[in-house]
Amino acid sequence: MASGGVVKHILLARFKEDVTQERLDELIRGYAALVAAVPSMKAFHWGTDVSIENLHQGFTHVFESTFESTEGIKEYIEHPAHVEFANVFLPVLDKVIVIDYKPTSVN
Repeated sequence: MASGGVVKHILLARFKEDVTQERLDELIRGYAALVAAVPSMKAFHWGTDVSIENLHQGFTHVFESTFESTEGIKEYIEHPAHVEFANVFLPVLDKVIVIDYKPTSVN
């Protein structure tokens, strides 16, 4: 697989029950701040599950980061700002899935 081209980094999360809304807001601001701190991270979006299908399997939040390449994701994962944030973010998760993919258009 070629490393060039836009890559989306998707993180699905279920936070531990004792995480307050105030703490959650703080964590989301910290995640968003990585865009300014990590050069290879080009965009960040997040949201909560609004599906009526009830297939979320307990996941409540979605975090999407955009990179210009798979190499950019590698740089992000190794970046000190990301490592520091991950050391705070991951322990408050009850469940997590991470998927990286290259968006493909249907012609």
